[in-house]
Amino acid sequence: MFDFDATLPFMALQFLLLAALLNAIFYKPLTKVLDDRDNYIRTNTLEARESLAKAERLATEYEQQLADARRQSQATVEAAQLEAKKITAEKIAEAQKEAQSQREQASVEIEQQKQEAFRTLEQQVDALSRQILEKLLGPTPVR
Repeated sequence: MFDFDATLPFMALQFLLLAALLNAIFYKPLTKVLDDRDNYIRTNTLEARESLAKAERLATEYEQQLADARRQSQATVEAAQLEAKKITAEKIAEAQKEAQSQREQASVEIEQQKQEAFRTLEQQVDALSRQILEKLLGPTPVR
């Protein structure tokens, strides 16, 4: 069946030489490329996870800062509204006092003008009454 002559060791030597040659030329560079690729993927995956974790931390921080800023701005707005209401109430009170003062002053002036008008009217009535009496009765002697 099998012939074990001088070609068997030669074939075994060829096989070992081919295996060593393939290992040196093909398999070692291929495994190096695969290892490098695996390291590159592992490194990028790790960096991506770290970047994602950092981005999530930053997003949480920014959301907290935004919430704080919103609370502060809301408090500022409420304080400004309270101050505006206070100032408005003070201005309205001042305006009402001033209007009341002007109303009282106008009432006093009207009363004075009314009294003056009554005096003037009485004087005119007295003068007209004398004139009527003089016309009816004639001139009266001066005493």
